[in-house]
Amino acid sequence: MDDKILEGTTTVGITCKDGVVFASERRASMGNLVAHKVAEKIFKIDDHIVTTIAGSVGDAQSLMKVIEAEVSLYQMRNNDTISVKAAASLTANILRSGPMYVQTLLGGMDGDKPSLYSLDPAGGMIGDTYISTGSGSIVAYGVLEDRFRDDLTTDEGIEIAIRAIRAAAERDTYSGNGYLVAKVDKNGFEMLDNEKINKILKKIK
Repeated sequence: MDDKILEGTTTVGITCKDGVVFASERRASMGNLVAHKVAEKIFKIDDHIVTTIAGSVGDAQSLMKVIEAEVSLYQMRNNDTISVKAAASLTANILRSGPMYVQTLLGGMDGDKPSLYSLDPAGGMIGDTYISTGSGSIVAYGVLEDRFRDDLTTDEGIEIAIRAIRAAAERDTYSGNGYLVAKVDKNGFEMLDNEKINKILKKIK
């Protein structure tokens, strides 16, 4: 059934002066049916690279496995860490050979430099400072456009990302059932626990 779960998602990525923030809700839909309420939509590729997914679960899971394998192979062959841009280009090439019914955000840190890319099902690759994908992205972009600044910290970015996902879940019937939030900074990858997320939710409510 997972292969038939189509796009009905909201994901957000935000570059900050000290890292990159990612957020999503947890609903997976199949038409008008809420097929899953605890879908994983944020994936750690390496300590400095993270992706999000929107689209077919089967395609997304396959893509994540291939990206992880290719990044590991690159680092073994070159005895060096792959850059975020190179990982995004690699993912774009994988999608061009598909295509797969999935839209992906890929971002992270090269040293102290944050970057973020959007990849479409045909392998198009665009870098930006903040991006939203999925059916709730129109609502999420309203929050991002209003609140984004170039000098955001990751703590501020996390709050904005949660606000964006919360707004999308209020208006998009295909988004909801909780939050996933992660960040990448100079210290590596962190997936926020529910206690931290709920504390921010209480603050913004």
